[in-house]
Amino acid sequence: MEKENIAVGLDIGTTKIVAMIGKKNEYGKLEILGVGKSKSLGVARGVVNNITQTIQSIQQAVLEAENNSGYKINDVVVGIAGQHIRSIQHTDYVIRTNPEEVISGRDIQLLIDQVNKLAMLPGEEIIHVLPQEFKIDGQSEIKEPIGMYGGRLEASFHVVVGQASSIRNVGRCIQSSGIELSGLTLEPLASADAVLSQEEKEAGVALIDIGGGTTDLAIFKDGIIRHTAVVPFGGNVITDDIKEGCSIIEKQAELLKVKFGSAWPGENKDNEIVSIPGLRGRDPKEISLKNLSKIIHARVVEIIEQVFTEIKAYGHEDPRKKLIAGIVLTGGGSQLKHIKQLVEYITGMDTRIGYPNEHLAGNSGEEISSPLYATAVGLVMNSIENNSNSAYKIELKEVAPEAPKPIVQQPVFEPKEEEIVNEEAVEEKPKAETTEDKIRRSFFDRYVDKIKDFLDNAE
Repeated sequence: MEKENIAVGLDIGTTKIVAMIGKKNEYGKLEILGVGKSKSLGVARGVVNNITQTIQSIQQAVLEAENNSGYKINDVVVGIAGQHIRSIQHTDYVIRTNPEEVISGRDIQLLIDQVNKLAMLPGEEIIHVLPQEFKIDGQSEIKEPIGMYGGRLEASFHVVVGQASSIRNVGRCIQSSGIELSGLTLEPLASADAVLSQEEKEAGVALIDIGGGTTDLAIFKDGIIRHTAVVPFGGNVITDDIKEGCSIIEKQAELLKVKFGSAWPGENKDNEIVSIPGLRGRDPKEISLKNLSKIIHARVVEIIEQVFTEIKAYGHEDPRKKLIAGIVLTGGGSQLKHIKQLVEYITGMDTRIGYPNEHLAGNSGEEISSPLYATAVGLVMNSIENNSNSAYKIELKEVAPEAPKPIVQQPVFEPKEEEIVNEEAVEEKPKAETTEDKIRRSFFDRYVDKIKDFLDNAE
């Protein structure tokens, strides 16, 4: 079994759960080996509210990623979000015992460990301690203190805090799914890694990740993370508004939003109408696209204004804190028509849509380059930085000779759905045979056995 640096990211979102397996190719780009996606059923606004359903969704996504890649997943780096996340600024220092020695990574780790011991509110836990700038013996604005001399090492930190119970619930879901948790990353930070360039982080940029349940914000300036926030609204709230406003079911509302939705009401003419089939033989419903975009517009404005309040709280109006690179939109919500123009109109800042293709290898599929997968790509990148070996290749040679056994020895019963899925995981076949063929064949063999048995008994 060859040792490869295979990284796995798991994005537990409100709408979907994505498991992504990847590795760095010889050019330093990220090569995606397999992706698994499942509908997220036990998560609301980025927080797990049903353990059993979340475990099932995770297992489904992981199994699909394993089948697509031919790798078995050991552990994952997971993204954490939700309205319980908050960030604080904190300054701390250490007095060094021997100022004649140069500052090493150990000194910085000592300082970070000290911040990790900070007393938080009851039920809260520190997720990240991110050093921003250092001060050595009063000399400020030092970005890299390693190798310098000094007695007093001081640093300002960006500390990300979350609810301990929510974090533990995520950990419990991962372990119950049969995989280990190798790391936690704040989702806006993962998305930022995937879609922002170093130049943008230096110039000053606000990343807005519009997900299904939450909208995440990460602000960078001078290459350093300055502010993070999670707004508890996302694309699902827009769908709910359409559902209520047009008196239709959720599935139809989601389709309407994706296919015909626009964040700019002036776009649609009054006579543009879409007809929706009625339920159970009822008459079809006619919905004006102008009204649809008015409903969407109202909610998107509310989300963007809340995020803009957070950008103002960071202080972007101060000339020294100005975000020269403006705003980058990513996540599923960024695919809404004309949302870029609306954000520019509300904030007065340059805006672009962020695609995670900057760090991806050239042969990656179009789907993976979509803003939908920004967080998952960022989590895989994060896992690679940890030098993790999160998955290993399934050896086909060892498994192949044993493949027919489970089929021959099975008792003559109808196959259960989960049995088929389990066999699919165990029997790793050569590429020529698809999963569908395999299921169909095993089912057919058993069916033949059943008929033979019936005929024998009849005699």
